[in-house]
Amino acid sequence: MSQYIYLVPLLPLISFAIIGIANRALSQSLTGIIGSGSILASFVISMMIFMEHQTTTVTLFDWISTPNFSAKMSFLVDPLSSLFLLIITGIGFLIHVYSTGYMGHDDGFRRFFAYLNLFIFFMLLLVLGDNFLVMFIGWEGVGLCSYLLIGFWFKNIDYSSAAKKAFIMNRIGDLGLLLGVFLIYVTTQSISFHDVLSAESLAKLKETPSVVTAITLLLFVGAIGKSAQIPLYTWLPDAMAGPTPVSALIHAATMVTAGVYMVARCSGMYALSHTTMDIVAWTGTITALFAATIGFQQTDIKKVLAYSTVSQLGFMFAALGVGAFTAGVFHVVTHAFFKALMFLGAGSVIHAMSNEQDMRKMGGLRSQLPITHITFLMGFLSIIGFPYFSGWFSKDEIILKALEHNKIIGGLLIIGALMTAFYMSRLYFLTFWGKFRGSEEQKHHLHESPLTMTIPLMVLAVLSVVGGFLTHGYMEEHLSPILADMTGVKDHMLHSMLWVLTGLVFAVVGFAYYKYVAKGEQPTENESEMATINRVVYNKYYIDEIYNSLITTPLDKISRFFAQVFEPKILDGSVNAFGSITRFLSSTLRLTQNGNVDVYFFAMVISIILILALKML
Repeated sequence: MSQYIYLVPLLPLISFAIIGIANRALSQSLTGIIGSGSILASFVISMMIFMEHQTTTVTLFDWISTPNFSAKMSFLVDPLSSLFLLIITGIGFLIHVYSTGYMGHDDGFRRFFAYLNLFIFFMLLLVLGDNFLVMFIGWEGVGLCSYLLIGFWFKNIDYSSAAKKAFIMNRIGDLGLLLGVFLIYVTTQSISFHDVLSAESLAKLKETPSVVTAITLLLFVGAIGKSAQIPLYTWLPDAMAGPTPVSALIHAATMVTAGVYMVARCSGMYALSHTTMDIVAWTGTITALFAATIGFQQTDIKKVLAYSTVSQLGFMFAALGVGAFTAGVFHVVTHAFFKALMFLGAGSVIHAMSNEQDMRKMGGLRSQLPITHITFLMGFLSIIGFPYFSGWFSKDEIILKALEHNKIIGGLLIIGALMTAFYMSRLYFLTFWGKFRGSEEQKHHLHESPLTMTIPLMVLAVLSVVGGFLTHGYMEEHLSPILADMTGVKDHMLHSMLWVLTGLVFAVVGFAYYKYVAKGEQPTENESEMATINRVVYNKYYIDEIYNSLITTPLDKISRFFAQVFEPKILDGSVNAFGSITRFLSSTLRLTQNGNVDVYFFAMVISIILILALKML
């Protein structure tokens, strides 16, 4: 079946072309069938390939062939890529189905589905690529599609600005990735994963530790941008400007995990550089804690989930940095289940609340939205680490292996897990418990979402409950030979510590219940009434303002100088000066060409005299 792997990305691409070209000629229902059906077909093929448990390379054609460089359009099918195929196509199909209901009244329905399918194509290309160049094409493609989808409602200037911000910040990271690929080729004379990551190649790279560190750090810069780690994380919360299905697909289950996939794919190379591994681990840990603190004070339901995504990505990179590559990838899988569920659940709430996203105007929705509430609850229990739910397996494994590798990092991740439990409990209780705080019009409009939206929620809810249990054994058995895991838990006392952590999580949830339900405390709507520290956190530590002052504003001033002064007055002025001088000399010299033979003869005599005089000197 692996020989048909090309169909997996090809079907979404064909669907994109059909919807994009036919557009208004297609009805909404037919658009939904074509868009969703192509992803379902890709998922079926991916499942069949996954069940084969094979590792093979499928070459489609020779792409670039020169005496000094060659690259093939080839796909790598192995347990890691086939696992990501299931995540992308499986979660992607559910989000497509959900979108048929959520976007049903939007005039850009067909355009939205075209963008979604193009995104799926590029994401599949990213994880299937057998070399860095094919992966990079997919890498850039998902960046382009994220720009199109985040700015989908482009008539809103804020949404357009958010799209541009995401695009530009990703380009910063992409430059690092591209430089890393260049250095890989210069060092190994190849960009194929098979050649670069072979035992022989890694043995040679080990002899030049500084080069390995440079390569892995440059690649990690790309991961920082794509996976929204400090300092290039600020684009992801603003990306909530896009429709909610976009948030679920791109910023929970697929695109933002591209950086994790790339580091995991290159785990053999990363394992050679302890410096890079430490930087990855500490970057992930600090990001996990920092983003979690911001989640404490946010009142937009999607913004809380956005910062939660940044924090959970931090957990994944912390796992990669301590050498627990399998645990990091495992958390990618479980996170795709429960975070996609929570984003889609938030979309169902927003849909019922007439596009209201402020949790201060919600409350008591569990009775009006029973299916949304129960399914969202499953995602909530999974992310906080309720025993035997999906998140419990993966997050606790990360913490366990981090404790074995570095007690400080492990301890900080425990704090991060408790912080997650609090701000997610805050979101859950403010949204679904207590009294309804919205307007009468919103209360009258409250209703459960249609089946096209609730069925994907129910499927994801089941996966959030049992997905971790079902996939845990697969991760250990099939991925460990591919990923260069460096950690093994020898201290069995650490296992008991995780049960203590579970008890502390329950205590945090209980405290949140007492604070927001029993006492009925609500976030203030007046920023001036907040304590100073709360105001700082509410404004996200003013990081965007700092970036704007230190980077954006100076660059804008430099750009204006070049646009208004340097280019028109200096650059264009110098070019125009040559033209003016030429015109002046031409108009002057043309006076000598007056057709008078006496003048020509006089000039000739003077020239002869000057030549003789110079000859005699």
